[in-house]
Amino acid sequence: MGLVFAISAVETGRVAAQLTAPGAATCMALGTGTLAGLATITTTYDAGSASQPTHCIVRGASAPRAGADGKAYETRFELRLPTAWSGRFLYQGGGGNDGTVAPAVGRNTGSFPDTGLQRGFAVITTDAGHQGPTPEFGLDPTARVDHAYAAHERTATIAFALVARYYGRAPDRKYFVGCSGGGRQGMMFAQRYPTYFDGIAICAPAMSVSSGAMTAAAWDSQAYLSVAPTNTEGQRILSQAFSDADLALVARSITAACDAVDGATDGMVLRPEACRFDPKRLQCAGAKDASCLTSAQATALERTFAGPRDSSGRALYVGQPWDPGIAAPGWRQWKLGSSQTGTPNAANTTLMAGALAHEFFTPPDPAFGITQFDFDRDPARMEAFSAIFDTYRDASLAEFRKRGGKLLIFHGTADPIFSALESIDYYQRLTHNNGGSESTGRWARLFLVPGMNHCAGGPATDSFDGLGTIVDWVERGAAPSRIEASARPGTTSFPGRTRPLCAYPSFARYNGSGSLEDGANFVCATIADAR
Repeated sequence: MGLVFAISAVETGRVAAQLTAPGAATCMALGTGTLAGLATITTTYDAGSASQPTHCIVRGASAPRAGADGKAYETRFELRLPTAWSGRFLYQGGGGNDGTVAPAVGRNTGSFPDTGLQRGFAVITTDAGHQGPTPEFGLDPTARVDHAYAAHERTATIAFALVARYYGRAPDRKYFVGCSGGGRQGMMFAQRYPTYFDGIAICAPAMSVSSGAMTAAAWDSQAYLSVAPTNTEGQRILSQAFSDADLALVARSITAACDAVDGATDGMVLRPEACRFDPKRLQCAGAKDASCLTSAQATALERTFAGPRDSSGRALYVGQPWDPGIAAPGWRQWKLGSSQTGTPNAANTTLMAGALAHEFFTPPDPAFGITQFDFDRDPARMEAFSAIFDTYRDASLAEFRKRGGKLLIFHGTADPIFSALESIDYYQRLTHNNGGSESTGRWARLFLVPGMNHCAGGPATDSFDGLGTIVDWVERGAAPSRIEASARPGTTSFPGRTRPLCAYPSFARYNGSGSLEDGANFVCATIADAR
């Protein structure tokens, strides 16, 4: 059924309490009456299944308009309201260019399977104010602002009103969980709307996606193309810059150089900050074979892992930690791709390059190619949009801290697009601006995930319950010093292995006895302990 109504923030606190749990009739009747501000919704009642509880599904749209590019825009959303409500609300972050409404099930961090909806959360998702996952919406100035923050604030406000109307009261606690672009959205809420959420758990936050990380994507693409072989038309084949065997060789060499530093030779680099690796050690003495890299390949790795610079040597983004996750499919997907033609399909050359040309540049430059990027001139073209989109600048979060918010940041040390070193740098600045590690740790903590690629995957214990951890911290005051994580059964790397994720700057160290597959035999240690 289609319903049109206006939404008033004032009314959300005045809805009469329901005496019985809402059901199918309540779901279908949702939206009757008058609230202030406009949205169009349809409701469907889901009777539940073995994997999902009974719940009301609300799909809607708000703020319809005609864009400057002649296209129609609106902010679409999906809200799921469980019958057995826990009193909690969850905003599920998006990713990429957004533009689609994901099922509002409340995805968790890493590869952890339990969702917010299964736990009784009311959950919302949004397309961030434009329709379609490609970047052409960036040609419309309002769509840019919606993508940056306005559509998210609009969606959250609508959700709070609908939740209150359906259940007869506002949520007891409100949470945000997201990765990548969703991680950026979580940081955005902490900065622009610090009263909206009690707890925010984010992974691989794209804090400088429209500036530094985008510059690194161009830097890496150009470096790897320069060492890629050419086809008969003279086109370079990016995916062949490094073979899978080459990357496996690099991964084994990183492991050999850095694995044992954490006290256990277990195939994982648990102390990335202590890893000292020089790819030139692998340079061929003679002809190239599977046991070595060419001089050009070694130099390309050295340049890319050091991070992009302009011609004067000024750093334009942080470097990357050396991690054996370089050989995982997720790393290749972003950096090299699989295309055997002269048209690369690496995410850096498709997703990131498209966003650069249509959204990150001001004004947009749709014809721009990532191989044209000039590291002296083009960063300036990204500054205007970065000022409203990126979230790395505010390393204080003063208002979020003052009103009692809690923040968890997770980051894989083999993330190929947003370097874990960026999250480390941000957390160090946050600590400096908030009175040191002890006072900052009362409300914000960083957890590195060794081996993990972007958001999940890689030779890692990448399954961890970030949602449960942030709830425990907000509602029970249980500040996490370690979070139990596991490698999923059936994975090619360490199936079933467990490890603790440790609050930065501590790291997981083997206690000297017991199985290396059991995280119970690892403690969270500091660098001083390691000495």
